[in-house]
Order: sequence, then structure tokens, then C-alpha cells
Amino acid sequence: MARNRRTNQKIQPASAYFCAQIQNMKQLVALIGAVVLTVSLVVLGFTYRQAHEQRASLLDDLQRRTALLADSFKESVRPSYLSNASATMQSLLDKFAGRERLLGLAVYDNKGGLFETSAGLSQDLTQNADVAEKAMDSDSATGDFASTDQAVYVYATPLHEDEKIIGALVVYQRADYIGQSINETWKTSLLRLLIQALLFSLAVVLILRWIIYQPIMRMAEAIRQTRTGKSAGNSAMFGHGFFKPIAAEINKMSHSLILARTAASEEARMRLEKLDSPWTAERLKEFFKAYLRDRKIFVVSNREPYAHKKVKNEIQWDVPASGMVTALEPVMEACGGLWLAHGSGSADKLTVDKDNKIQVPPDDPKYTLKRVWLTDKEVKGYYVGFANEALWPLCHLAHTRPIFRKEDWLEYRKVNGKFAQVLLAELKDVQRPVVLVQDYHFALLPAMIKHSRPDAEIGLFWHIPWPNAESFSICPWRKDILEGMLGADVIGFHTQQYCNNFFETVGKEIESLADLEKFAITHQGHTAHIKPFPISVAFNGAEDNAPEAKSELLERLDIKPKYLGLGVDRLDYTKGILERLRGIEFFFDLHPAYREQFTFLQIAPPSREGVEKYRQFNADVTAEAERINRKLETGSWKPIVLLKEHHTHGEIYPLYRAANVCLVTSLSDGMNLVAKEFVAARDDEAGVLVLSQFTGAARDLKEALVVNPYSAEETAEAIYRSLTMPESEQHRRMKKMRDTVKNYNIYRWAAEFLKALTSQG
Repeated sequence: MARNRRTNQKIQPASAYFCAQIQNMKQLVALIGAVVLTVSLVVLGFTYRQAHEQRASLLDDLQRRTALLADSFKESVRPSYLSNASATMQSLLDKFAGRERLLGLAVYDNKGGLFETSAGLSQDLTQNADVAEKAMDSDSATGDFASTDQAVYVYATPLHEDEKIIGALVVYQRADYIGQSINETWKTSLLRLLIQALLFSLAVVLILRWIIYQPIMRMAEAIRQTRTGKSAGNSAMFGHGFFKPIAAEINKMSHSLILARTAASEEARMRLEKLDSPWTAERLKEFFKAYLRDRKIFVVSNREPYAHKKVKNEIQWDVPASGMVTALEPVMEACGGLWLAHGSGSADKLTVDKDNKIQVPPDDPKYTLKRVWLTDKEVKGYYVGFANEALWPLCHLAHTRPIFRKEDWLEYRKVNGKFAQVLLAELKDVQRPVVLVQDYHFALLPAMIKHSRPDAEIGLFWHIPWPNAESFSICPWRKDILEGMLGADVIGFHTQQYCNNFFETVGKEIESLADLEKFAITHQGHTAHIKPFPISVAFNGAEDNAPEAKSELLERLDIKPKYLGLGVDRLDYTKGILERLRGIEFFFDLHPAYREQFTFLQIAPPSREGVEKYRQFNADVTAEAERINRKLETGSWKPIVLLKEHHTHGEIYPLYRAANVCLVTSLSDGMNLVAKEFVAARDDEAGVLVLSQFTGAARDLKEALVVNPYSAEETAEAIYRSLTMPESEQHRRMKKMRDTVKNYNIYRWAAEFLKALTSQG
């Protein structure tokens, strides 16, 4: 299964860089927003308190001034009211009205009737005698606000004659200035707040940029250059001030790392010719320098090593499930170069530059990925049709009839030509390029490249089995395929048997000169060497020495068995998943004591869902797992847990370490790297590998329990033997298998393949 180093960041060049900057801006805006919000709440709180106090003060002043006015007016008004001198009263009221904010005055009799008002006073105000009546009833001055469209303060004071209430004087004062004053206070405060927020935000940005962000970025860049070997370290880049103590320590660590890398490089150079010593990424780099003299490597595959997809408003990346990607990714990280692949991710176009390129891995760039875009018609014909409905079943011989359609073949040839054009454009200014073509998707590509660039050294690695000559002869375009493949200088297969089958197929189908001593085929003046290169995994010790990690997946699924079985496969009919499930059912029938003691977890992400056979196989596996569970489950326990979703290498690694037995029961498999990944993960030298005899891995991992996957009895017996195997035997078997994988890891595979390729020139 493919490694998947998910990260929350996500991308590179052009739009990728832009997206990263957007993410940084979001964080900066969030920080500034939080600070501004806090300051705003404080300012708004103080402003609210100020406005409240100001309102209270203005109201108190209004009431006090109105009371003084009323007291001064009533002594002048009372004589005219007593003498019932209406004209005189009117003259007095008009004389007093209109001063400052005084709207007018009115006099009411002791029954609440209106006696006289100043000129211009609105009837809406005078027809309501409630305030006057309250003043007379209580024999005390009373004030209130009138319920009108304008803010008016109404103040009434009783009129007396010999301590008898004879009426009331009402004063009407404008009060709208209070609201205006409060509004002005709020406007001033908010304007001040806006200015403060802008200045404060600017200050925060400057502080973060000059005091924190830039020094951190300089430190990060210096560390990155040191880590990638591009710089001998520069303490001036680390920054000063707050970060000076940290910078000093990082500078020391960087210097130590440089010394360690230099020592490792020298050691790798010294043991370059000793194939029995461990192969590492550093040793492969030295090999690359010595044998290829830094010539550029070009890898071509259908599957891209990194795919980008859009999740909500965020672009994420992952590593697709592919044994080919699992194998070649460490090689490209070690040697660099350019990887040409079909861009199939939903956000792939958003992350590349104008040349459709992106630096990968996204979190630690080591090489260039160039994406080729295919139409839906091309994908359907070339990939879904000819590659996976014709060549895949033809080569695997897994009882699925190949489907040959001329329209699929035409698309297959067209897409091979499209990739050839893109690759030739990249090779234009490159002298003696090294081209590594991957798998059955590009059988025609080697001859296309060799025809235009005879100086290119081309290696083709066939990641799946090669059938016998009789089986391959049913392909209508077999000669075109063979001639396309023979354009390579070296054609690699997993096993010698596949090489033999290919050699025999060419001999029966096309005119050529076969050299059995060198195992080479000469066709139309060009010689291709046929060699076995059993592919492997990295096994660099980085993960294998890690402390025991608990599987969050097991905890989430609440799987707590005494014994755990594990299967990790794409939902592909060649992987023998149906046969595996029937073997598990047979195991429980033979050994019922293991019910509720043993749980089998099958990780099976869907694959090639555009192919009808794969959709049907998906449904068949689901139905079979459900049938067995209905038959055997008790309470909360069920024998089979089927997870049809992709999981990262980080999620699967703890499962490898937790499993008592790993089942790899492929019906036909070129190699199967799951078996080798399981072995590489078991640094505790525990656990048992049950391995199909029809995998290439069975020839390498001889200490596994090898079974015929078509036999449910053999699979059941192997499971029982695994669960009852003494620890001493487990350790002995696992140690030998780990030595095999360690001694022939992917770095050695790459070195031998590249050496074979460059030595033919």
C-alpha cells in the first residue's frame, strides 16, 4: 500500500504558494481580529458607561432647569388665572414661550380642562392633561416625557389659592438635544475606535512581520537548506533578538547535521561496490553520482505519486494507493529528477505552475512532478478500457476474460503518443537522458521515445506478471505491444519466470534475434536486455525503530480481540479477497473455540470503479463479508471487519505491528509489497505472514506460510498454525524475512536497475 504523509499544508508553486499565503493571511487576520475584538469590547463598554452617565446628567439638568422656569412663571401666571383674564394670560404665556429650548406653556383648571396655551403649541401636546392631573392630585410638581414624534419633557406644577389647588401650570421643554448629544458621543467613540483598530492592526502586522515572522522564516529557510544539503549553514540567517538563544542551538545542530551527512556520504561512497552492505538513500545518491554522473532521471507512469483534492475550501494532498508509487517514491526522493504522470486529482490543476509542474513531496520538495491532462474519453479508452479490461486480466490469468475493443486500443495508442510528446519536450535540451517507464499502461512508449531520441537510455519495468506465450497470443495487438516494449534498453520483471515467459512470447510473435547467454533480444537493430529485478520497500530503519504505536483505528472500531488478523489490499479481483474470506469462515468452522477470540480486519479501498468488473467485485466482497458475519457474529463481536476506504501508511503501520497474522492471498501478483511492508514493520520479530504461492514475494520471503489461496482448507490451516505458532519460531521466521527485505530494499533495487540500464550503453 502506498505511503501517505498527509499534511495541512499543502501545496507548492504558483497557485500552491498563493494558497499557502492565504492560509497565513487567515491566521494573521484571526489574530488581529481577536485583538481588535477585545479592544473594541473594552472601548464599547466604556462608551456605553459614558453615554449612560451623560444621559443621566443631561436629564437631571433638564429637570432642574424646567423646575426653576416653572417656579418663576407660576407667580406671574396665577393673578391672571384668578381674575380669569384670558387675554392677559395669553399675552404672558406668549411672552415666556420660545426661550432657549422652551416649546411653550399651558394652564389647566382644577378639573383638567385646558384654560389657555401659548401660541404655536401643538394640540398633540395640550390635549393630554395626564401630567397636569397627576400634579394636582399629588399636590406636587411632576415631570414626564410626552408620547409624541418628538422628544418633549412635560413638567406640571399646581397653582394654589389659600392652599387650595385651583389649577396647574405646564411647561413643555424640547428634549431631543439629549439624544443628539448621546449619538454624537457614540459617533465620536466609534470613529476613535476605528482609527485605533487600524493603527493597532498595523502595529501588530509590523511587530509580527519584523520581530517574529521574518526571523522565524529565516531560521526555517536556513534549517531547510541545511537539511537538504544546499547550504553549509549560515548563522546570520537565523535571526537575533528574542530568538538568539534558539538560533544559537539550531546553528549547532545544523553544523552537527552537516558533519553527519558528510560522514554518511563518505561512508556510502566507500562501500559503493559492496552489495552485501545495507543500501540507504544516501548510498543510492552516491551511486547515482558515480554511475550516472548526475544525469537527469525521468520517470513515466500513469499513477501520480501525489494527488491534490479540494475538501470544502481547502486543498489537501495524499499519496494514492499503489505499489508502484510505494516503491519508486523513495528512489525519486533520493535521486531527484522529473516524474511524468496523469494528473487525476480534483485540485491538481490548481496546484501546478504554467508548465504543469509542481515540486514534491509537498512538505519537503525533492523532485519535480509534471502532470499530463487526459480527457474523459481518453481515460475511459486507455485506462479503464485497454489497460484494465484487457492487459490487466490478460497478464494476471485470474479467471477474468480480457475484453479487447478497437476503440480502446486506439485511445491507448493515442495516450502513449501524448505522453511521448510531453516527455520529448522535456528531453529537448538534455544530453543522454535516463528514462524509466513504468508498467503496462505505457507498453508503446519506449519505442516512441527511442525513435526520436536514440541517445536516451530507456528502462521499462513491468510491475505485473507476464503470462505464458499461449495466453498472450489472444491479444489482437500483441505485436505492436511487444515492438513498443523492445524499444527499451532494459526490460525488467519481478521474477525470472516472467522474463522467461516474455522471452518465449517475443520468439513466437515477432522476428528477432535472441541471445540466451545475455538474455537479450535484438529487433530492428536495437537490443533490449531482459532481467529480473524483484522490487521491494524502503526499509530504512526510520520507522522500524519507532516505539510501539497504538492504533487509533482499532480503538475507534472498538476491536479488542485476543488475536488480530489483517488484510491490506485494493478491492481487486486478483487479490484473492473472496477466497480469503471463505478461508476465514472455514477456519471458524474447524476451530469454533476461536470465535470471539479472533477478529479479521480487512482494509480494502475501492479501485478502478469505472470498470464494471471492479464494481461487481466490490459488491461481492461486501455481500460475502456480511453473510459470514450474520452466520458467526455474537453480541458485539463479529469475525470480519471490512473497511472499504483508503488509509494512510501512518494509520496502517500500527495495524501491521498489532496483527498476529497478515494474510496476503493474491490469486496472481507480480510481487505484492504489502507482504514486505508487514515484515519491515515488525521490528519486534513477532507475527506471522501467510502468503500466496502465486505472488512474486513468495520467492523472496521463504519463511512465510505459503498457501494455495484457492484452497480454503490451506488458508484455514495456515491461520490456525499462525495463532498457535511458538514465539521462538515466529522470531526465527520473521528475522530471516526481515534480513531479506533489509538486504534487498528499494534502494538496492533502483541501483541494480540503473546500473543494468547504464551499462548497456
